[in-house]
Amino acid sequence: MSEEEMKKAALRYHSEPRPGKISVELTKPTETAKDLALAYSPGVAEPVRAIAEDEWTAYKYTNKSNLVAVISDGSAILGLGNLGALASKPVMEGKGVLFKRFAGIDVFDIEVDSNSDKEFVETVSRISPTFGGINLEDIKAPECFEIERQLKEACSIPIFHDDQHGTAIIIAAGLMNALELQGKNLKDSVIVCVGAGAAGVASIKLLVNMGAKLENIYMLDRKGVIHSERNDLNQYKAFFANVTDKRTLEDAITGADVFIGVSSANLLTPELLVAMNDNPIVFALANPDPEIRPELANKIRSDLIIATGRSDYPNQVNNVLGFPFIFRGALDVRAGCINEEMQIAAVEAISALAKEPVPQSVVDAYEGEALSFGSSYIIPKPMDPRLLGCVSSAVAKAAVDSGVASKPYPSHYPLQDISQVHGNNNDI
Repeated sequence: MSEEEMKKAALRYHSEPRPGKISVELTKPTETAKDLALAYSPGVAEPVRAIAEDEWTAYKYTNKSNLVAVISDGSAILGLGNLGALASKPVMEGKGVLFKRFAGIDVFDIEVDSNSDKEFVETVSRISPTFGGINLEDIKAPECFEIERQLKEACSIPIFHDDQHGTAIIIAAGLMNALELQGKNLKDSVIVCVGAGAAGVASIKLLVNMGAKLENIYMLDRKGVIHSERNDLNQYKAFFANVTDKRTLEDAITGADVFIGVSSANLLTPELLVAMNDNPIVFALANPDPEIRPELANKIRSDLIIATGRSDYPNQVNNVLGFPFIFRGALDVRAGCINEEMQIAAVEAISALAKEPVPQSVVDAYEGEALSFGSSYIIPKPMDPRLLGCVSSAVAKAAVDSGVASKPYPSHYPLQDISQVHGNNNDI
């Protein structure tokens, strides 16, 4: 399909046979006058009184227990930049499609036209009682860090900025497997990360929490290596300021074990790839054009493991491997947050699944592609139905074990398919 054909197909997909990608469905009968009397007046007064007396009953009598808000201000839409709140709506609807398709979670997409972080935080915090969780999306850095922090403090439900933590979780899951295959470990590996925005900062912070050493990490922004002598760093970049005389990507990558790119196309040149250590690992995640094309990278280094953000190459780092199931687990134990323990549990579950034999249904979904743990398969495929069970159960257990859940680990876990989602979450 040509680029022009793709544009036309995309616009047609979003407009026909009816505009948009998601809708609201009725979950109760509305065929008779009695049904309507129960649905609205006078019957609705009973759950209103119950919730006024005990707010937790909102999880029993409303859709709160299975409802997530996907919210953006449109300041960092995909790779398109700050195009405004309304322009982000197709993406937020798309996120709703993924929540529903992969984890049976209902979504309201909300686009906030705000002029400041304060306005955005106030708006979101005031509407937060409607939801069981909030997924923040496409908010530019560094504002996204402070927005998430303030909302976590203000709200009693999980607040999760997927561009930060979702990306970090999938990178970490794939990297742990790649390190194992390359005979390396996280603690001793030298890691270079190009891109100090939401994804880069969150990914490296998670790797540090999992055992990577700060002194072995070189993060670069548009001005080069983030080092201790720079005086232009915000608090989020300053965390990674290394005491080093390295200043350029060439300096940093010489002898490095891991390259993580969340930056721009063709940044990792053949010469830079050659300069890396034996058995290098490259996560070239710029979209649609990665920092280096896998076909070029593999031609240069036969000892390489490479991942991208694209579905037409092996080892796709795709957030859909994480966020639907992370929220599923959090909702089902009514977690008040998605903490570090829950994130690491998701990493370990996704990583472990890649080592399991792949069901034939998954192989068939990818046109018979041979899938087994190795350099071309370090991360599960998005269409793998086992993700629902293994990731949601790991996250739910971590929430319970770390004390942030208000419900016990569900008796119907681990989930086998989405049909188990409904009807099991209304006890208080």
